[in-house]
Amino acid sequence: MGIVENKGWTREQIAEKIALDIPDASYVNLGIGLPELVANYIPHDREVIFHTENGLLGVGPSPAKEAEDDELINAGKKPVTAIKGAAFFHHADSFAMVRGGHIDICVLGAFQVSETGDLANWSTGEVDAIPAVGGAMDLVQGVKTIIVFTQHTTKNGEPKIVKHCTYPLTGKNVVSYIYTDFAVIDVKPEGLFVREMAPGIDFSFLQACTGAELHLY
Repeated sequence: MGIVENKGWTREQIAEKIALDIPDASYVNLGIGLPELVANYIPHDREVIFHTENGLLGVGPSPAKEAEDDELINAGKKPVTAIKGAAFFHHADSFAMVRGGHIDICVLGAFQVSETGDLANWSTGEVDAIPAVGGAMDLVQGVKTIIVFTQHTTKNGEPKIVKHCTYPLTGKNVVSYIYTDFAVIDVKPEGLFVREMAPGIDFSFLQACTGAELHLY
């Protein structure tokens, strides 16, 4: 599949779609990169509490440049704020929250997702690759619902949704939903089901850009 340009949703539109699908009163962990955009689109009438694995429950919006505090950062080392009522704790306690099943949803990026919900998002396996496990392996095992936020293909046009992951796995059978610039896809025991396609994307094009079989509801 060649490089595809100017098709589908923008990153901001994908983030908004994910945000609108997060239920009220959810505890949510956002991965580094694209997933961080989701926090900007939570509806004002909905309470979602954001968690970061370096020790904060109640992450607020990004601060203005002049208000940044070098000691108040998220797991990606980006400046954040804390909402009223936020709690700070040791990162070991934070991981206990994750491993104990106390976080409802985690939104993560991906290098690859398989048709059975396997996730590869920490290393490409290349000799010169910089591994970045972070808290991902704990998150995919301890969090109730895993959402992947990714581009549908690589910069070279290769599918990121595949039959079997070829990169080192973060977790097996862990992904519930995939949101890309082309479609929203539900991962079910019976396979990958397309819930919605972006404007200008039809099923045959979507299937051609995907390395695993897709199904329509």
